[in-house]
Amino acid sequence: MEKSYLAIVNPVAGGGKSRKLLGPALARLRDGGVEVNVAQTQAPGDATRIAREAYGRGQRQFIAVGGDGTSYEVINGLFPEALVHERPTLAFLPLGTGNSFLRDFSERGVEHAMESLLASRSQPCDVLRLKHRAGVIHYINLLSMGFTADVATLRARGFSGWGELGYVISILLTLARFNRRPFPMRLEGDRDFDRRRCLFLTFNNSKFTGGTMMIAPHAEVDSGLVEYVRWGPIGRLGLIRNLPTLYDGTHVNHPLAEHRAVPRVEFDLEEPVDVMVDGEVLTLHCEELDVLPGALNVVV
Repeated sequence: MEKSYLAIVNPVAGGGKSRKLLGPALARLRDGGVEVNVAQTQAPGDATRIAREAYGRGQRQFIAVGGDGTSYEVINGLFPEALVHERPTLAFLPLGTGNSFLRDFSERGVEHAMESLLASRSQPCDVLRLKHRAGVIHYINLLSMGFTADVATLRARGFSGWGELGYVISILLTLARFNRRPFPMRLEGDRDFDRRRCLFLTFNNSKFTGGTMMIAPHAEVDSGLVEYVRWGPIGRLGLIRNLPTLYDGTHVNHPLAEHRAVPRVEFDLEEPVDVMVDGEVLTLHCEELDVLPGALNVVV
């Protein structure tokens, strides 16, 4: 069994900063006694393939070098295979980009990630599993539907190369459309499906998204539960007025907000919907969400 880490590197993360910063980061880790091998991705989906093949060869320790999207791909290369073999370990090096998951543990990003690797500091982490009409995906941060996913989808498909301006434009256009709608779902323990209109739903394993937005302030990565957050059909002015509360987590105290920790969620969607999963935009016909308790070690 491999004792070294395999660093799966997205060289274009952060506009290419990941590639430039990789050498010094690896040198620091190796000087500190961490053995690291490197595999670079060349196209979307490569990180999933590389992780799956390496895990099949006995590799158990990985570093996702990139942002949330790189980590998401690595997770989906490790699972579901890791459920029947030894639990894998995942570390993070967000070189030149952000990592929302790490913010649950520190605001210092890559510096904290390096220190955790050098100190061999890790803990168990739940993995959330979404079954959809065409298959299954796994994630460790969050899945969202509604306004937040609409903004991410518009930016990814129309303004991906526009930087921060593209994000602002996507928010303004989504506000103009303001499509508050139902996403029929049932939390475990409930009798009926919830078919009320809402601004957004999120199903969280960790607290943050978008780097600094504390969308699920009560989430814990090792709770064995999905932290569900719902914001009802708030109006445009109400949303604009309350936007700052999404960054300190106090939005969950709004009269139209709800949150609850549950082991399982069922969906009764009539058709596929756009979702954002750990920074990735997908269109899925969601069916069931559950938790794989402590299925992953994370170096944090």
